[in-house]
Amino acid sequence: MKKALPVELTTEERKDLERFTRSQTVEKRLNLRSQIVLMASEGKESKEIALKLGTREATISKWRNRFIKDRLMGLQDEPRPGKPHEYTSEHEMRILKVLDKRPPKGYATWSGGLIAEHLKDISKDYVWRVLNKHGVELQRRHSWCISTDPEFSKKSADIVALYLNPPENAIVLCVDEKPAIQALERAQGWLKLPNGKAITGFNHEYKRHGTTTLFAALEMATGMVKTQQYNRRRRREFLAFMNEVVADYGQHEIHVILDNLSTHKPKNDKWLTRHKNVTFHYTPTHTSWLNQIEVWFSILSRQALKNRSFSSKEQLVQAIKDFEKAYNKKASPFEWTKTEVHQKKFTKKYNYAN
Repeated sequence: MKKALPVELTTEERKDLERFTRSQTVEKRLNLRSQIVLMASEGKESKEIALKLGTREATISKWRNRFIKDRLMGLQDEPRPGKPHEYTSEHEMRILKVLDKRPPKGYATWSGGLIAEHLKDISKDYVWRVLNKHGVELQRRHSWCISTDPEFSKKSADIVALYLNPPENAIVLCVDEKPAIQALERAQGWLKLPNGKAITGFNHEYKRHGTTTLFAALEMATGMVKTQQYNRRRRREFLAFMNEVVADYGQHEIHVILDNLSTHKPKNDKWLTRHKNVTFHYTPTHTSWLNQIEVWFSILSRQALKNRSFSSKEQLVQAIKDFEKAYNKKASPFEWTKTEVHQKKFTKKYNYAN
């Protein structure tokens, strides 16, 4: 019988192998191979090692010889060829290029099945894998609003400066209106399912009981909100609301952040002349997100109006007043963390090779 080759270890190799045998996270196969090499380095024969470890003698010979030849790297599995790839990067690019074409007649958008049908030699499953890889969601609706205001940078910097570093002893207010809030009466109840469970919800039908237009002013430093509701949204209502707001602050310097709605603009010069302590700051066009009152409107909708049923307009008006009162008890300022504001530029997502 051919005698097994002796295994000699360096100090570093022994430390690594012993670590492999102790580790709880090392693969079981690497643990076994490390034990084989360690026992072989003690002069044990392959037959003896196989009996002790409960494996075949051929396995012991294989790994001790692999270690002698390639040292620690020899204990790793050799790469397996496996089944050749059915698709290549060329197929991937063909799928992505289809997205630049119009879908077949009669269809509004592409789907994985339509793309596979169009390409003929690529499976639907592979099409979906490629789309998922690139984060392409064919049914998701995207929308955007780009500001074309030539003074975008100047106006944005002005408003951000008011948020981050307001004038000393001045009041900064964010003002806007939420028009046509509907008082909808929805039929509420519960529905028993065949499995015995019950769910609560609303009937899809509803009755309309009119609308209200909400004007609101958010005091940036405290987070407190002042509101007033009117039947219409005109310059008359806007100025009436502003009269109520500024009356609360006496002759304090007041800075008001507004959007570009026509009721907020030029014809209000007479009003500003009478209120010399008030300065209006207009957001750039299509940038309502710069006005923090929009955040509060979102909170109002989610916490006080969503899924509510109102049997009259008066009930809706009172619900908004009740929420304002409850909100102001624990109001706190919004923390403005956006330090850079810039117009978004769109670039082509995929650069196809010619």
